Amino acid sequence: MSIKIGIIGAGGMTNYHIPGFIAGGAEVVAIADVNQVAAQRVADKFNIPAVYDSVAKMIKSAKLDAVSVVTPNKFHKPLALQALAAGLHVFCEKPPALTAAEIRAMAAAAKKAKKTLMFNFNNRARPEAYAMRSYLEAGAAGRINSAQALWIRRTGIPGFGGWFTTKALSGGGPVIDLLHMIDLALYFMDYPDPEWVLAQTFNDFIADKGFKGPWGIPDVANGVNDVEASAHGFVRFKSGQVLFLRNAWAEMNKREEVSVTFQGQKAGGCVKRLFGRDGLDETSIDTCELYTQENGCSVNRDIVTAADPAMGRVRSAQNFALALAGKEKPLNTPGQAVKLMQIIDALYASAKSGKPIKVK
Repeated sequence: MSIKIGIIGAGGMTNYHIPGFIAGGAEVVAIADVNQVAAQRVADKFNIPAVYDSVAKMIKSAKLDAVSVVTPNKFHKPLALQALAAGLHVFCEKPPALTAAEIRAMAAAAKKAKKTLMFNFNNRARPEAYAMRSYLEAGAAGRINSAQALWIRRTGIPGFGGWFTTKALSGGGPVIDLLHMIDLALYFMDYPDPEWVLAQTFNDFIADKGFKGPWGIPDVANGVNDVEASAHGFVRFKSGQVLFLRNAWAEMNKREEVSVTFQGQKAGGCVKRLFGRDGLDETSIDTCELYTQENGCSVNRDIVTAADPAMGRVRSAQNFALALAGKEKPLNTPGQAVKLMQIIDALYASAKSGKPIKVK
């Protein structure tokens, strides 16, 4: 019998989650959203048979094996806990939660329920990431000593006054919204334990509509814009490895860059996507390279992979369905999510205090 999944939330990510689950052999049998018009629209598009106006009704009536959480960040923890308590597996949009304490509670609930809890760290599922990870697992780079994680937009603020720019709902700005490269760098480094973080955030342009991205949610009149516009940070790990990170919705960069570059004991490498205009045109350039020394020469290996305009979003959801079916290993774990949120908590604390923060 196929795995039956219910969708919580009718947001744009359903356009990736649902095809991914279906590609993984699962059935999407229900969707719940307080906005019944939006929920019905998604149901009609993907032939979902049941639509509910509350999560509780869906969990009670739909005979599910798992749920997918596609909601503003504030609701990730309570909805995941509700589903896990009902004995359901959970696939949750990023970020995992608002804080490390919240994700610890989610991880504990998943362990108690003996259910799978995964997150949509979709950039791990890009073809370039799969290819690079295979080289790393084969020992091509040796231990990675340092890495740089960048997601920099020039005009990429996702609406003004909505939940993205309201800290109480989102937990933060581009650090949380664009955390994928931080996660990917940690994934390449085998997710070492963080020791301390030094960081600074900037709020220049956060209320300047000249820096609005060409996508996102509508502006909210008299709404809140209390998150950062950009952040720069440095992480030291207990292993001695280090990570530099730079995340921005609005910085004076030539073009949007999404990248992880690393330096290993045997080789360096880079996985990068350069966008033309905040991801909307067709001029993006994808790079997957290894840098090494061979026979006294500097050698750059260009790793050729298939194109994936969805940037792993469909493949990530597919992995969840395949993992539940026992056909693949999960691409991420709750323990990794805890470490990621520990770093983000410490980053914001460091920016606020002006001092390095010991990770707890």
